Amino acid sequence: MLGIGLDSDGHKRLTTGPNFALVGGTQETHDAMTEKAIKINEKLAAKGKKLEDISRDEFDDIAQSVGLQRRIEKKDDEKKNENE
Repeated sequence: MLGIGLDSDGHKRLTTGPNFALVGGTQETHDAMTEKAIKINEKLAAKGKKLEDISRDEFDDIAQSVGLQRRIEKKDDEKKNENE
């Protein structure tokens, strides 16, 4: 997993774990990313699985259960209409 905090307070932050790297963000943003990554790993461990062993749908379910939301991709038709 890769987490990138786009807000900044002038400090450089980097946190790594067994299957994640988190960079940037304010202290609050970075702490929130760290907490979610750890919770995802805890849920995986409770299921006896590793990140590389689960499907995208299963990851989405776990991520949603810790408070993350999936970004909805717009269809090509919708993108074209926005650009007109």
